Amino acid sequence: MKAVRLHEYHRQPTIEQVPDPEIAGPFDVIVKIGGAGVCRTDLHIIEEQWRDKSGVTLPYTIGHENAGWVHAVGSAVSNVAPGDTVILHPTPTCGLCRACRAGDDMHCADNAFPGIDSDGGMAEYLKTSARACIKLDPSTRPEDVAALADAGITAYHAVRKAAASLPPGTTCVVNGAGGLGHVGIQSLAALTATRIVVVDRKSEALKLAEQLGAHETVQADGSHVDAVLDLTGGQGAEVVLDFVAEQGAQQDAFAMTRRGGSHFVIGYGSNIDIPTIDIISTERNVIGNLVGTYNDLVELMVLAEAGQVTLHTKQYPLDAALDALADLDAGVVSGRAILVP
Repeated sequence: MKAVRLHEYHRQPTIEQVPDPEIAGPFDVIVKIGGAGVCRTDLHIIEEQWRDKSGVTLPYTIGHENAGWVHAVGSAVSNVAPGDTVILHPTPTCGLCRACRAGDDMHCADNAFPGIDSDGGMAEYLKTSARACIKLDPSTRPEDVAALADAGITAYHAVRKAAASLPPGTTCVVNGAGGLGHVGIQSLAALTATRIVVVDRKSEALKLAEQLGAHETVQADGSHVDAVLDLTGGQGAEVVLDFVAEQGAQQDAFAMTRRGGSHFVIGYGSNIDIPTIDIISTERNVIGNLVGTYNDLVELMVLAEAGQVTLHTKQYPLDAALDALADLDAGVVSGRAILVP
């Protein structure tokens, strides 16, 4: 089969032929990929940012946002069968550790993250686990939903956590309306009655945000922190969801958060430098956010299949994977790039 393989950090992957995956264990599932999302994390992987975190051995296949059709199953698999349309939770899990038992399965003590620390789905086939498979309506097109498997649940998970702090009368700032942010806007609209203020550098991203439910939009032109403070009576927002978290956006996000508010760090790439006195004197929270749980993805797919959350995508054939990565790096992808084998 064809696969997008990383052989060396700081060099582009190659598209090459590798052996098809095979069933080896009773809960194994092989999925014929119908759509694989292209994520900024893939760029960070190439840039070596994940080397020490993942411990992966090169070469390997990247791609961690995957959907398709079940191709083959192990002897103990009962929840899906060949031919089923599925989206894959990004972390196949053990189901036995304390985190899994608590429903916190993205923190499984024995998980693997295809595309980050094991072979991923930028390929024609992917081997995963029955525990990662969520069965979808047969009419669902994998290429339309694949990026919900990571970008989607990452945004949804943050909104799900923040929702308790966002009753009517509050304000939530969405910092960055790109691949994750545009899902975050829709999730906020579905789960809360908060006022949604979206900040982005790009006019086209702000126009999309308005279409998706933003009540106010602010151009990130250097005066955006003051603009948000003006919109909130000088107080700042109860919650800021930072989908950028690099190139200074992470500092702006904290500055837009009100006293007692919460700054959710979802994007990554730069450090946050906050004087401790600014944290304790205002009791502001800085909260990390890692993908989401299996149940988060189940809930998100209910919204997606009801048309309440949609992905804005640009599709590329698998052979054009390097073009998709380059376009993402250049900032010319609106929404999410999807590889279709």
